[in-house]
Amino acid sequence: MPDTAVVTGAARGIGRAIATRLGREGWRVVVADLDADELEVVAHETGALAVPGDTSTDAGVRHLVDTAHAHLGHVDVFFANAGIGTLKGLDADDAEWSRALETNVLAHVRAARHLVPRWLESGGGRLVVTASAAGLLTMLGDAPYAVTKHGAVAFAEWLSATYRHRGVVVQAICPQGVQTRMLDESGPLRDLLTRDATVSADDVAEAAWQALSTDDFFVLPHPEVHDYAVQRAAHPDAWLAGMNRLQQKLDHQTGTTHEENA
Repeated sequence: MPDTAVVTGAARGIGRAIATRLGREGWRVVVADLDADELEVVAHETGALAVPGDTSTDAGVRHLVDTAHAHLGHVDVFFANAGIGTLKGLDADDAEWSRALETNVLAHVRAARHLVPRWLESGGGRLVVTASAAGLLTMLGDAPYAVTKHGAVAFAEWLSATYRHRGVVVQAICPQGVQTRMLDESGPLRDLLTRDATVSADDVAEAAWQALSTDDFFVLPHPEVHDYAVQRAAHPDAWLAGMNRLQQKLDHQTGTTHEENA
């Protein structure tokens, strides 16, 4: 099994849990996040090297990958975990859309751009994208998140279809509600996100760890997501009607009208 990894968004939540799991298994790990102070705590606890910075930018990703290669010698697995939400719909402005696209999609593109050529030369590597169940379904109340997480899944699928025969394994972790700060700050969406049982960040990290011994594309910490995705694909109108009923309940709870959303 490989034994070197990079984890982005590692200062807290799923990223921190993944870094901790890898450290417990004796892996050599590089962790990255915008929050330099929290990242140092994680690095101290896990024995990882902290590389603070903005991994949504090309310069940030290039610095991270170059530093990781210098420190580790080779990056076996890159966990593209950093992600953001907006909790907005049509009221999200262009800057918020741009930030979501940069962080949730283009960061993965940039990581692949710098990693895949090296993996093709060395015989292989693995990119694990934290994409969310929103990337398979949708996310009521957060249009930029829903769209960009679909984009994350689409890019991961393209990478897998294009390079898997050349030793590049691509996987997409797609959890629903996870007990993290993002869930705590989800406001009126919290009831929706916890409609099914939530899992801990450690549970997601365990699912990710187990997935490293397979080449399965989807990693589903919530097994029910598979059934929802099948229903969505087989009966799109019925699925959309069901989602709209959930939206109506959300509107009722928050006193929101269609005009206010628009």
